[in-house]
Amino acid sequence: MKAIVVIGLVVVFAAAGVGLSYALGASAVVAYLITDSKQFLAIAPQRIFSQVDVFAIMAMPLFILAGELMNRSGVTRALIDFSLLLLGRLRGGLGHVNILTSLFFAGISGSAAADAAALSNTFVPQMEQRGYDRQYAGAITDASSVIGPIIPPSIIMILYGAILSTDVAALFAAGIVPGLLLATALFITNAIIAARENHPGGGVEDIPPLYPTLKRALPALLLPVIILGGIVFGVATPIEAGALACVAAIVIGLTSRELDFRSIYEGVERTALLTGSIFMIIAAASLLSYLIVLHQIPDYIASSVQSLNLSGFAFILLIMLTFLILGMGFDFLLGLTVIAPLLVPIAVAQGSHPVALGVLICLNLAIGLITPPLGGAIMMVSTIAGEGYWSLCRRILPFVVAELVVLLLIALFPELSLALPRALGLI
Repeated sequence: MKAIVVIGLVVVFAAAGVGLSYALGASAVVAYLITDSKQFLAIAPQRIFSQVDVFAIMAMPLFILAGELMNRSGVTRALIDFSLLLLGRLRGGLGHVNILTSLFFAGISGSAAADAAALSNTFVPQMEQRGYDRQYAGAITDASSVIGPIIPPSIIMILYGAILSTDVAALFAAGIVPGLLLATALFITNAIIAARENHPGGGVEDIPPLYPTLKRALPALLLPVIILGGIVFGVATPIEAGALACVAAIVIGLTSRELDFRSIYEGVERTALLTGSIFMIIAAASLLSYLIVLHQIPDYIASSVQSLNLSGFAFILLIMLTFLILGMGFDFLLGLTVIAPLLVPIAVAQGSHPVALGVLICLNLAIGLITPPLGGAIMMVSTIAGEGYWSLCRRILPFVVAELVVLLLIALFPELSLALPRALGLI
């Protein structure tokens, strides 16, 4: 009953528009009071600092800053032009370009929100101008943003690695194949819809010139390779790679004269706000997770799972459903900071690999962002593009189905995630 009260408080606060950090923090304090555990609040400062004082988390603000700087330095436009050069002549070509640009952009931003925000302003008007349905343009932009948290560098994987003590480099390598599978599934879905709805193909006049396009896109295309290669082959830590990405973004922007010191300041300011918000959520969730441990809830969950005889793939399905629902209705940090520490150790004890679980959970949360009825990324694109939320929900369903098929494949065949990090000696 007390647990229901706490969960109910979080849901009510979140539904009322209260910030997640405040909702979690207030609910945690109430939980301590109603469980006669208020004496343990004295250790709250130590608990909070122990959760945020994690070396791996330092990479997160650096990659957020790199994404902000890239978005302001003309890199997004260069990636779009390069994608047009490759796929613009196909039927439904701008849809394919949308997906391919997200794939490239994912190697820089590491965030679904950054991807959706950066590309929806550009692609939705352009696709509508060339004969596409505006709702479809918004839906495919939304669907392709899911690639952002899976293709490294990934902010959500950095946080998962810090919270669950899993090697970030191994998680990054493990995300490459699933990310490419996601892109392939979206390409196929777009091709089927383009043929059925007779979407236009790109005309010759839409294709940018070869040499200038390659010249502008080359630095942006090399950056993900340098970052990922440095991490995977041990040349740089994720933190050093994040710093390198920031320096490269500034150099590219200043060289192309599309980035000035005002833009750099705005990028740093935005990064500080986002990082502070994330740290506040981690701090609030740490109080709730500490109370959960104090009352031996993980042991209770483990015994409940054992009593239900859920093991192996059945338990993995339970995890998938749980995190899919969390991704639909809450910030991904709630799932990573509160729920993952409860379920992941049980799955690992049953024989699942922590790296494969990490990719699975991160993909679950990312797909939840584009899953009706509460998909956060759909709300973002709906606001930016000025389209009805439910219209986007209807158009995005085929892409959600395609991504769920990829999710199921990764759950059934963990080696799809593990083969590359294993080959690189990371696990």
